[in-house]
Amino acid sequence: MADVPLYVISEFSSSERRITPSWSISQLKKKLEPITGIPPSCQVISLKIPPGDSIPVEAADEESVYMQSFNLVPYSELHIVDTRPPAARPNFTSAVGVEKFVLPEEEYEKKTDSVLAWKRTQKLGRFDPNAPSHEQAKVAEIEREIAARGIAVGKRCRLGLDDTRRGEIKYVGEVKEIPGSIGSWIGIELDEPVGKNDGSLGETRYWGEPLGVKRGVFVRPERVEVGDYPPLDDLEDMEEI
Repeated sequence: MADVPLYVISEFSSSERRITPSWSISQLKKKLEPITGIPPSCQVISLKIPPGDSIPVEAADEESVYMQSFNLVPYSELHIVDTRPPAARPNFTSAVGVEKFVLPEEEYEKKTDSVLAWKRTQKLGRFDPNAPSHEQAKVAEIEREIAARGIAVGKRCRLGLDDTRRGEIKYVGEVKEIPGSIGSWIGIELDEPVGKNDGSLGETRYWGEPLGVKRGVFVRPERVEVGDYPPLDDLEDMEEI
């Protein structure tokens, strides 16, 4: 008999395979092990055929019962269940313990089919001959924004039009921990613990001492409104408590 195409489905795999009807159940299980990762002794197999009937693929003597004994309809589904306890099953979706491959920088530089090679050809990013002037223009624009808004360390401010996010400017300058960062950032210590950090990023502390409370944020100058923004008093409108 000709091989029959079936869909082999398990917890971690799903693929089309050709099954030979002359295989015994025992042979089938051995051939399914490298596909599913499940040892033959731990496989429970069922054959699902249209319109949805499920037939157990099992026998008292699996060496002498052959797959031609079952209704092998082309493109039916062969489901394999792992009977091992969850703790005993390998986790094929976890990358823990898997050594990460990192291509050496000098090897990556030599490749002609990489993103880096494409950027080099298109003269983009650091390969753009005008890149330094573009960066200088952006830095100058940021500095003009800082001066126009009167941004300086020690001044009170709020973030944009959000009057509930008030604080004090604690830092003005570059922040090397922010990827692709060009020009100055504004470090603000908010009055309320609704920030992203405590005044430090990575190994660098930009202001204050470690407090364990996230009241700090780093933003671009266009988001900062300098002015008379004292800390909000949630009780100021209450006549009595």
